[in-house]
Amino acid sequence: MNFSAPKLSLDDYLADRSMTLAEQRLGVVVGGSLSKGLLVKLDRGQSVESLAVGRYVVVRGQSEKAEEAVRYFCMVTDVALNSTNPAIQNNPPEIEGNPFLRDVYIGTTVYGTVNVAPTLSIDKEGNKPVKTIPGHFAAVYNATAEDVNRVFGAEDEGHFNMGSPLELSDTHINLDLKRLTERSVGVFGKSGTGKSFLTRLLLAGVIRWGKAVNLVFDMHNDYGWAATSEGGTHVKALKQLFPHQVSIITLDGESSRRRGVQPEMEVKLSYNDIDPEDIANLRATMNLSDAMIDAAYTLRRRWGKGWIHMLLDDQNNQLQIEEIVENTNIGAGTLAALQRRLQRFERWDFLTAQPADDSVKRIIDLLITQRKHVVLEFGRFGNELEAYMLVANYLTRRIRDQYVDMVEKALGDQAMMPPQLVITIEEAHKFLDPAVASQTIFGVIARELRKYNVTLLVVDQRPSGIDEEVMSQIGTRITALLDNEKDINAVLNGVNGAQGLREVLARLDTKQQAIIMGHAVPMPVVVKTRSYDETFYADMQANRPGTTAVRGALGSGNRERRL
Repeated sequence: MNFSAPKLSLDDYLADRSMTLAEQRLGVVVGGSLSKGLLVKLDRGQSVESLAVGRYVVVRGQSEKAEEAVRYFCMVTDVALNSTNPAIQNNPPEIEGNPFLRDVYIGTTVYGTVNVAPTLSIDKEGNKPVKTIPGHFAAVYNATAEDVNRVFGAEDEGHFNMGSPLELSDTHINLDLKRLTERSVGVFGKSGTGKSFLTRLLLAGVIRWGKAVNLVFDMHNDYGWAATSEGGTHVKALKQLFPHQVSIITLDGESSRRRGVQPEMEVKLSYNDIDPEDIANLRATMNLSDAMIDAAYTLRRRWGKGWIHMLLDDQNNQLQIEEIVENTNIGAGTLAALQRRLQRFERWDFLTAQPADDSVKRIIDLLITQRKHVVLEFGRFGNELEAYMLVANYLTRRIRDQYVDMVEKALGDQAMMPPQLVITIEEAHKFLDPAVASQTIFGVIARELRKYNVTLLVVDQRPSGIDEEVMSQIGTRITALLDNEKDINAVLNGVNGAQGLREVLARLDTKQQAIIMGHAVPMPVVVKTRSYDETFYADMQANRPGTTAVRGALGSGNRERRL
């Protein structure tokens, strides 16, 4: 009898072995440092083309006891080709049509490498910041769904699913909502990358789990009732998702009704309540000189609350203007120039001499007493940046003053603490330009962190235009594709491992990809954001809690709020 084993060719043996190694690991650590990241030599069976920046890998530390070995959670930041013989770059072999020769070279003479940035170390005690690196020849593996879930946790009432890591569609990246709202948040990206989409996701998560109340200055009517996607289809906005928790108010009732929206109120502001501070914030957009700003303060001091109305009243202001010119150092030309610039206010019918209702008081009642999320639609006025900035500054300054008063009164009684408030502004660099950030209410809020329970959600395509000190106070940064070097530098300023993340950020897809860094996540993470579709709508409505304790987050002591 013939008991000889079946013959197995060398090629078959190597192919099977290569497949096994590919399933087991990507490669081994061959160099690197804590500051610059690790250099990983890929195993023979690993294709360079299958790896992309932003992908997660795990490096297994070396220990005599397997259960005590540290696992280093890392992000791929660069992919490269290398060779053992530099001459091969100048005289590459002719391998076309000869797969055997190609296989001989690959993995021996030529090979692939990746740079990975260690971000967390995982041991039996949990996740910790990385303070050292694994040794030579430590094995590197693709991160599994279990690895990702261990780092980012499960979705629950404190964590919101923003999407999936690259190439791990079955697991989720969950933001810590409490940490998200307790410091200011930035949503950045070039035009057309879906910043409004990202912002709606964030706001929906905060509303869904009741971690704060929101005041949204909705420049282009993207957040209230409905919005238009990049593909031209209509999607639900916050009011349709949360009909009993969101109130829409408007500056332009006609625009709202034309779009089928029934606003809860129309905002009317009084000329008499506009202060020189509100005018000073429009310095750049209205081309106001320092002399004009000084003139505004002088007019307010001498004429009182009605100073703008008097300045714009051609029939009654001539004598008063002559008196100002004669008795102050303000020239007639300066006053005339200020008058011409402020005349554009007369085009805005939301400004009146005597409004019938106190809009600021009603907004504060919606936010603080009723615990509702407020979306202020600008209608046609959203196309006028001066109007947007005036109203946002006017309302925010007064609401923040109310919060300061309430927080100070609540120092002895936590039940009186107002709810955590997140204020959303678009075109943020206009409010937070280095020349004015120290003076505007938004700059003040950003620097205060959460001292008075008010934080910002800033949405912008030019983060380099935002004051550097303000950027340093933004706790969580959610950034879509940026291709301007200054903007990339601004977003990554102060972030550990910024050099590696620079390559990741510059190579994001233009749609549905973003990198999340900062306070709300344990490490920088690239996500493919979840789709804003019927499945998302259902998730926002599913398993809604009958009551949600708002202790701490919404500042109502031991009370509970029916949602």
